[in-house]
Amino acid sequence: MSEDRYERGWKKVKEIDGEAGERVMESLKDIAPDLARYVIEFPFGDVYSRPGLDLKSREIATVAALTALANAMPQLKVHINAALNVGCTREEVIEVIIQMAVYAGFPAALNGIFAAKEVFAERNEKGLS
Repeated sequence: MSEDRYERGWKKVKEIDGEAGERVMESLKDIAPDLARYVIEFPFGDVYSRPGLDLKSREIATVAALTALANAMPQLKVHINAALNVGCTREEVIEVIIQMAVYAGFPAALNGIFAAKEVFAERNEKGLS
């Protein structure tokens, strides 16, 4: 069963995060390979693979949560990319972050907007929408 979770999770990581997700998992192999496995199995193999919400909805929720946390900028950037990879528009990402100003405060929203600005610029350089 565990290997099924891992395989399902790895497919989901590649579908959602592409190269960015692969790089994160690879960077953990030499220091915390068990943590990499946990991330692949639980969030991606179990939660992201559940029915009930499509990937776009899940990524909107994730971008909102990471923006509200205001202390997870590297993860927010990965998930802004992921949101765009699964069908969110740049405008939707911006609106989600602006919405967080109401619930998480302006500093969190500003940090989120600057993270989005960086992600958009990187994607522009690569010719991605």
